[in-house]
Amino acid sequence: MFEIKQSIQKITEITEATNQSLTSELLCSTTPVVLRGLIKDWPLVTQANMSNHAAQSYLRQHYNQKKIRTFSADAKHKGRFFYNDDLSGFNFSATTTTFDKVLDDLAEFEHQPNPPGLYMGSTSVDHILPSFRHDNDLPLLVENPLISVWVGNQSRIAAHYDVTDNIACVAAGKRRFTLFPPNQLDTLYIGPLDFTPAGQSASLVDFAQPDLIKYPKFVEAMQHAQVAELEAGDAIFIPSMWWHHVEGLSRFNVLVNYWWRQVDIQMGAPMDALNHALLSIRDLPQAQRDAWRDLFEHYIFAPKEQRHIPSERRGVLNPIDEQLARKLRASLVNKLNR
Repeated sequence: MFEIKQSIQKITEITEATNQSLTSELLCSTTPVVLRGLIKDWPLVTQANMSNHAAQSYLRQHYNQKKIRTFSADAKHKGRFFYNDDLSGFNFSATTTTFDKVLDDLAEFEHQPNPPGLYMGSTSVDHILPSFRHDNDLPLLVENPLISVWVGNQSRIAAHYDVTDNIACVAAGKRRFTLFPPNQLDTLYIGPLDFTPAGQSASLVDFAQPDLIKYPKFVEAMQHAQVAELEAGDAIFIPSMWWHHVEGLSRFNVLVNYWWRQVDIQMGAPMDALNHALLSIRDLPQAQRDAWRDLFEHYIFAPKEQRHIPSERRGVLNPIDEQLARKLRASLVNKLNR
């Protein structure tokens, strides 16, 4: 890790977490929470604490032979899956293969002093391990969470945010999470919005060797950092929009994610609104941008009650239900296609 004088912020921690710790208050928290031992009784964690081979054998029992997508990077990158030097591409390659092949390769790499990086990222648990959740699951108080599994050796994933709330469960190996509040956008030096290593825009700073000449504000970012090191059986709640840099520290790591949003399913994707604003607002004259900022503040960020308009005539200013959402989408599609 880097040598920057920093005042690490304390993360709220529940030391002996259980399923009963997953209250509605926790699941709506706006700051991270470490959940020590939350999944310690999962059979996979029990096997992982015995050996990597035992954990891999357990996972094979649940695999249904469907193909999966993996990512590999040369050993010289030391597990950092990222852009190439000029941001014209990436320093890793993607392959479609079997989960058994991934586990075979990871087992072989354990005995190499300087192995290449290999991981299977964000793959639906139910898609490839359909029986896994029978004995390895969380009883979340949310509907239809997206549940994904990540498997790999030592890795470094650049700081990024997720629109969803997230409980990340370390089922094998060790991981380090370095988190930043959403307002550290400027100090983390975020890369392109529309060309990204893994879907979300990410920090360009190499946390292992930060270039403080190129990225001087990163020192300020670290004053707001929250760091948690988790072992098999631990979990962490990461609120929506919090930046998080994730490191797989062991030669064999398994992470299970639960993602969900605190809004109804018909709600749109905020990133679509940002892209539309880039297209239609950003390059307006300053005075017009200021006027649009006031409109957004009035209708979106600090919405005022429109009592002067009869409720039946408020249209899209009414609470968004499924019918109104369909109407708005249709209107947007028609206007964008003109």
